[in-house]
Amino acid sequence: MAHISPTSPQSLSAHASKGLNGHVRLPGDKSISHRALIFGALAVGETRITGLLEGEDVLATADAMRRLGADVIRHGTGDWSVFGVGVGGLHEPSQPLDFGNSGTGARLVMGLVAGHPITATFVGDESLSRRPMGRVITPLTQMGAVFHAREGGRLPLTLTGARQTLAMRYVSPVASAQVKSAILLAGLNAAGQTSVIEKTPTRDHTERMLRAFGAEISTEIDADGTMSVTLTGQPELHPCPVIVPGDPSSAAFPVVAALITPGSDILVQGVMMNPHRAGLYKTLMEMGGDIEILNQREEGGEPVADLRVRSSALTGIDVPPARAASMIDEYPVLAVAAAFATGETRMLGIHELRVKESDRIAATAAGLRANGIKLRELEDGMIVEGRAGEVDGGGHVVTQMDHRIAMSFLVMGLASAMPVRVDDGRMIATSFPEFVPLMQGLGGHIA
Repeated sequence: MAHISPTSPQSLSAHASKGLNGHVRLPGDKSISHRALIFGALAVGETRITGLLEGEDVLATADAMRRLGADVIRHGTGDWSVFGVGVGGLHEPSQPLDFGNSGTGARLVMGLVAGHPITATFVGDESLSRRPMGRVITPLTQMGAVFHAREGGRLPLTLTGARQTLAMRYVSPVASAQVKSAILLAGLNAAGQTSVIEKTPTRDHTERMLRAFGAEISTEIDADGTMSVTLTGQPELHPCPVIVPGDPSSAAFPVVAALITPGSDILVQGVMMNPHRAGLYKTLMEMGGDIEILNQREEGGEPVADLRVRSSALTGIDVPPARAASMIDEYPVLAVAAAFATGETRMLGIHELRVKESDRIAATAAGLRANGIKLRELEDGMIVEGRAGEVDGGGHVVTQMDHRIAMSFLVMGLASAMPVRVDDGRMIATSFPEFVPLMQGLGGHIA
């Protein structure tokens, strides 16, 4: 996999636009794309995938599945086949598994390898190598895997999977779908039942897809909201066609851009509306955003809808901390929306953002200040003072090699008085390679 060159940054600038208009279909959801490749590799036979996101993160997972023994074939744009080797059938890779910038791919595949008696080395780019892996190393070690990692549980690391994977009951100390998924993936090759208990339920893509591929898995929610997911190990997974819906995290950028850019009226087609992923849209509507949910349907086991979005006068709100898990990746672009709102927007309970591709709280706060926005940065969030639609812009934003920071502030520039420049836009390709041409097609000025 090609790495982003550290010596050739590509700055981008967004300029005030007269209005965004038109309709777009988004690239496939990144979370579903990762999982479709992984479960396809564990099924016996051919899994056909349509709408696969072909960003660098997902392509890294596809390459890892090849190295682990699956045949992964691209037929055309978004159209792929995976010929799997079955649960327990992974091969030991002869070369390191390179995940580039993808924390999701790295953590999920650690769970996958941990349940097999093989050894693999995990590597990534500079950004991924700074991110802590301890949250998955701890439970996977309890299941019998052995890790040799840099200080702090960081990449590069070498993992030797369990010879006899131990089923377990794990109470997760963090709200993380990646942790839950890693444990369930390891538990697939364990005799008995593996359970993950979450005080705050997280996105359930892994559970939905496991059921679709034939695993025995159950979910229970207690009166206090605690969720228990229980998987029966050593199933025979069967191929299942996967239609990848549009990524709600990618949809966030054109949606917020349309809300804050006067004269906008767009239709975003085929957006996944899984309740564990749709917190941003609920929040934006509470702020007064004109978002109409149309043509609700189900595709590939996930709820999907089209969103008609018109420019709106937004009002600041207190975002419930309990909603964080359903929109954790969308807080940077929500902060941009908050900058254009009237009044304060309080976003708390989001300490998880400190350990993403960058410290997203700090990076977002710095970007807002660079464009004339006042805020209070807290350890677990921020309070943004809105400018009632009158944002100066004119700032230079340091992205910290984070794709969501780059896209969020380019969205700001489409509606601010002066252009907003980001220092580097190359990493946008990790999740949304079509972002710039898509926004230009709606009338956005990005150069």
